[in-house]
Amino acid sequence: MAQQATPVRRARLGRMLGPEGTAVSGVVLLLPGGDEVSGRRPSPLLAAASVRGLGRRLAHAGRDEGLAVHVVHYRYRGWNGSEARLAHDAAWAADEAVRRYGDVPVCLVGIDMGGRAALRAGGHEAVNSVLSIAPWLPDEDVAAPPEPVKQLAGRRVLIVHGTNDERSDPELSFRLAARAKKANRDVCRFEVHSDGHGLHHYRDEVAALAVDFVLGVLFGHAFSRPVEDALAAPPPLGLRMPLAAGFGKSLRR
Repeated sequence: MAQQATPVRRARLGRMLGPEGTAVSGVVLLLPGGDEVSGRRPSPLLAAASVRGLGRRLAHAGRDEGLAVHVVHYRYRGWNGSEARLAHDAAWAADEAVRRYGDVPVCLVGIDMGGRAALRAGGHEAVNSVLSIAPWLPDEDVAAPPEPVKQLAGRRVLIVHGTNDERSDPELSFRLAARAKKANRDVCRFEVHSDGHGLHHYRDEVAALAVDFVLGVLFGHAFSRPVEDALAAPPPLGLRMPLAAGFGKSLRR
């Protein structure tokens, strides 16, 4: 009896968050977290749950602008060293966004290992911006090349990291941002003081910051003053910008 071939794993986009039926003018691709090494397939429900709240906030804020928000479902849970599977799936998702919606700007929004995937895949020609939240980055090793940053040239990049993150070292994201800033002035980084990896204490502020950034990069809205200042400030000031408690509750400008 002939042996059945193992099905080929494919990445896919989840259903659009928010209202459908309107013309799409910009796309957010949500990249959930993952593992450093794993050959297992991620749980679609768990992956979507980790980013759905933020996705709904973004979809609601961009509904009048024609914003399409999708969760990216990876083929594998693991980054898996040089295979960089999550980054490849993020690039595939950008291709799929172009196939579905045409020539519209794409913002990659990643959390944890998805934050690393967003940064790595940020060089895709359809991507004009990257939002990386609590990105998991590998420890620096003199024997290994550092995380690349050249692909971020020409993109607007925002990194957000809790200062008490015990899963992903915030100092690593600062160093990456500093290297990226040398080649691209449109890089900024916000620090969430005394918050951990999940940024639970400042969840609303982080979501408001994400909305501010996404509406600016995809639809040309004016950034709030803190984001403007962070983008304009030289390092290290613009890379250690504190996220103020209550951000988003006051007037945008």
